[in-house]
Amino acid sequence: MTPLPTPQQLRYLLALAEHQHFGRAAQACAVTQSTLSAGILMLEHQLDAEILDRGIGKRVVFTALGRELVERARAAMAALQGVVDAAVSAHAPMSGPLRLGIIPTIGPFLLPRLMPELRAAFPHLRLFLREDTTARLIERLRDGRLDVLILALPCDCVGAEVIAVARDRFLVALPPDHLLATRAEVPAAALAAESLLLLEDGHCLRDQALAACGLIGGGEEDGADFAATSLHTLVQMVAGKLGVTLLPELAIAGRVLAGADLVLRPLGGEGAWRTIGLAWRAGAPRGADYRALVPVVAAALAAGALPT
Repeated sequence: MTPLPTPQQLRYLLALAEHQHFGRAAQACAVTQSTLSAGILMLEHQLDAEILDRGIGKRVVFTALGRELVERARAAMAALQGVVDAAVSAHAPMSGPLRLGIIPTIGPFLLPRLMPELRAAFPHLRLFLREDTTARLIERLRDGRLDVLILALPCDCVGAEVIAVARDRFLVALPPDHLLATRAEVPAAALAAESLLLLEDGHCLRDQALAACGLIGGGEEDGADFAATSLHTLVQMVAGKLGVTLLPELAIAGRVLAGADLVLRPLGGEGAWRTIGLAWRAGAPRGADYRALVPVVAAALAAGALPT
């Protein structure tokens, strides 16, 4: 009978699949590279299976079977985590560790208000935070490395329970001498002729901003050579008169404009907002606990809302 893989072996396998590099995977697992390599090799011998294609040089390349085993390892680790979560939830609701993922266009602006609210509402909760792009957070949620996500909707959250919490409206950020700054509200159509500055690919706010302007599939050519990795950088680019941008209300209330001489105008038209929501694995044993986060997050969002 083939021995079952150990959780540690599956962690090594998943880390290697994520990082595509033995050294970085070993660092993520807090072991030496030789330990991780030996663990993967032992797993192959144990299963009598070729997980890695070692005929392609030093690159990490999984075989077809290896890719299937990675997916099964994710499901297995999520199931093991569910055993722990069920025990924690039965002992004391909303206590113990909670691994929360949050996207960069929400985290810096919401967390200063949310953290005190969470400590007050759930004093026995031990919070661990992970900030990353939506795609990487969802991957970590699916394989059990995160419990709950705070992100912008809609998202590719197959297999997750998703709850919308609040709308976060968009405002147009402009240099004070820009022609559109004379308007009380900027129609979305007016931005088609502007150099629209956006976050780089991988940030969901980029697609949401384009959708709000009706520019999905084109219309951003003038600003195509300019992209930022953070909203703070976008603000400085607009202040340098490289173009205009859309900023979510949450970020503005979080003082993303501090020190920048810019004008804000509401974005007109339908869909001039993004939706902030929570997501967790469907059927999670602590689902009731995670649902209890919804009013706390909603209150923190409402506390920072700008006057309309």
